[in-house]
Amino acid sequence: MINKFIKELKEPGNNSGNSYWFIFQGEKLLVEITKDDRCDIPLLDNPSELNLTTTGKQYLGRYNNCRCYSAEVTGNMNPPQNMEFCTLRQLFYRMDNDLFWAAGYASQIVLFEQTHQYCGRCGSKTEAAENERAKICPECRLINYPRVSPSMIVAVIKEDKILLARSPRFKGSFYSVLAGFVESGETLEECVIREVKEETNIDLKNIRYFGSQPWPFPHSLMVGFIADYAGGELSIDKNEIVDAGWFSVDNLPGLPGKISIARRLIDWFIENR
Repeated sequence: MINKFIKELKEPGNNSGNSYWFIFQGEKLLVEITKDDRCDIPLLDNPSELNLTTTGKQYLGRYNNCRCYSAEVTGNMNPPQNMEFCTLRQLFYRMDNDLFWAAGYASQIVLFEQTHQYCGRCGSKTEAAENERAKICPECRLINYPRVSPSMIVAVIKEDKILLARSPRFKGSFYSVLAGFVESGETLEECVIREVKEETNIDLKNIRYFGSQPWPFPHSLMVGFIADYAGGELSIDKNEIVDAGWFSVDNLPGLPGKISIARRLIDWFIENR
């Protein structure tokens, strides 16, 4: 059987067996720790089985044909035995990939519930929409949807080399391709050109689409591109980048993990060189 998370808005009529519960304490998710230091989502009939009092229950869909719910616990209560509250980044490679992305989706829905309880225009209490994942104001009818922040990520190629940079935000000393958020009134391609120019002084040509990936930190959509070097001397914006350089396949620095589209772009470069 292939494990697969399927998003759904409405719960199925029959509920037999336990459900996956994505229970958050702030930005941290409750996970069960297995003997090999892997992580799993608690499979329960109700969080009360763990003596947890939860709020904000939301139906998310099904994973491996089991229902999935998100919820929150308040305060700084200790996790149950053999469980931990972990950030999503701490869960990289410690759980099934599809279950990890389900956890990312759950975190975005919890954040949406936290930040859209009241209308941003008139201040009235919002209500859940019936036929879509949205919040509606019953007074002024303003509709809000879960936030998605588009951003670009690009592999810049110069002959047999790729442009990689190290951000001060990176934990560790690895290098990655360049990325940045899309501004209002800007196309994705314009964002690619602007971000690369601002951060490295490099001009681009032949920009083409590569792929995309949701990135729940906290609500990004990473849209990947490949572009060719068109000119300019490498000069970094030290507020954004610690170091950058052109790297060939035989002298690559430390790289990001394979769960990211950044690594997929770099692997594409390696495979095609």
